[in-house]
Amino acid sequence: MRTAYNVETVRAAERELMARLPEGALMQRAAAGLAAACADLLGRVYGRRVVLLVGSGDNGGDALYAGARLARRGAGVTAVLLSPDRAHSAGLAALRRAGGRAVGIDGQATATPGPAAQATPGPAQATAGSAPATPGPAPDTPAVERLIAQADLVLDGIVGIGGKGGLRPDAARLAEVADRSRAVVVAVDLPSGVDADTGEVRGAAVRADLTVTFGTHKPGLLVDPAREYAGSVRLVDIGLSAVLPAEAELEALQHADVRRLLPVPTGESDKYRRGVVGIAAGSARYPGAAVLAVHGALRGGAGAVRYVGPAADAVIARFPETLVSDRGPKHAGRVQAWVVGPGAGDDASAVGEVLASQVPVLIDADGLRLADRDAVRARTAPTLMTPHAGEAAALLGVAREEVEGARLASARELAARYDATVLLKGSTTLVVDAGGGAVRVNPTGTAWLATAGSGDVLSGLAGSLLASGLSAADAGSVGAYLHGLAGRFAADGAPVGAHDVAEAVPAAWRDVTDA
Repeated sequence: MRTAYNVETVRAAERELMARLPEGALMQRAAAGLAAACADLLGRVYGRRVVLLVGSGDNGGDALYAGARLARRGAGVTAVLLSPDRAHSAGLAALRRAGGRAVGIDGQATATPGPAAQATPGPAQATAGSAPATPGPAPDTPAVERLIAQADLVLDGIVGIGGKGGLRPDAARLAEVADRSRAVVVAVDLPSGVDADTGEVRGAAVRADLTVTFGTHKPGLLVDPAREYAGSVRLVDIGLSAVLPAEAELEALQHADVRRLLPVPTGESDKYRRGVVGIAAGSARYPGAAVLAVHGALRGGAGAVRYVGPAADAVIARFPETLVSDRGPKHAGRVQAWVVGPGAGDDASAVGEVLASQVPVLIDADGLRLADRDAVRARTAPTLMTPHAGEAAALLGVAREEVEGARLASARELAARYDATVLLKGSTTLVVDAGGGAVRVNPTGTAWLATAGSGDVLSGLAGSLLASGLSAADAGSVGAYLHGLAGRFAADGAPVGAHDVAEAVPAAWRDVTDA
């Protein structure tokens, strides 16, 4: 399982580890891993041009020490100091001894800073709210911009994990030049300008091709929009795992984790022991939503699927194994979980009956709008809500853009308001457990899943897992994982329909169990 910890936890772990190690050892571990990652990208280091964008604090120190290692291997390394009087003096001295040079943002060589500029040894980080000081008006001759334009690799060491808000103007200008250049951009620990704890991007930020992070992932590396700025992520082990707490802030399941959660029938199993999932979905206008939700449910491990709603003829025509009832959810027969809402239109009665049941319930699509919040909060059985950003925004009374820009905070707020587990769908799918604990980030998926009916398939799939006995958080996490993997298999780089995604779920399931 991939885990991520917030800044406060990371810093506490760093302090504990630094107390056990020689002074500066942790920074040297980080710099060694950073330099190795850069060398791997460059292929041949000798003769390559490397530009370091260096802010104040230890984040800049890591960049300087890594630059020194590259310079010793024959790279031409230039450090651009955004705050020359606050640069990490020991790192800067190491760079110069290795043959590197340092300039200010005006492109002029800088003097060696005095001892007062020495930052506290440790891995790459900056104090909360830190950002490079604005040293004055932009120079008439953009010498530094030419350096960046001619570089093979640009190393972003501007702001550390404690930085808040977007980059200041001088740093933002250099980040933009780096983004336009042909150089590979590597971020130190986290792209400068993104929020390490939330994944939010509140202004200008560095767009990296690779982020080399130290000790553990940070939430911002796993959650959009910041995740998009990080590029590929490479984790360097600096020994933090021995001192980090057992429970992380975020976690991302991998194949082995999902395999352990998947329901497996035994010799004593029958369709009822495997679980029966009820689907209350569809309408005269949206019969396809019912068909797709049932399709997903049939692929999710439950022993049987009961359907209730006005699309019974369409469901039976496509899936004759479905158990159909026309008496409403309350009298449909025994189920171990309900899915309600896909394509339901304005049928609030079915939603109300399902919420009054004593079994786990998944609420999606129209059901989210029709569900009474007090009724959801009053439930004693688990509830899993599966909104996309627009639906979440409507429930929270905010703009969709606010949810998309603060996905982690929005999912947590929705879970708290409804006292329910929330699966927030999107470019980063998050699962927030009503009972607290680590937020789960889904690592699978493809942009081709942004197609009509895809969410209906996910609802049926996750509901089937609920009926099989998984908790709401596990059902949501495993359902999203399989759904995302099935989307990749079905699309294979081309457009895909929701029906194709459902058909690919068995292949995704086998891929997980055979790994």
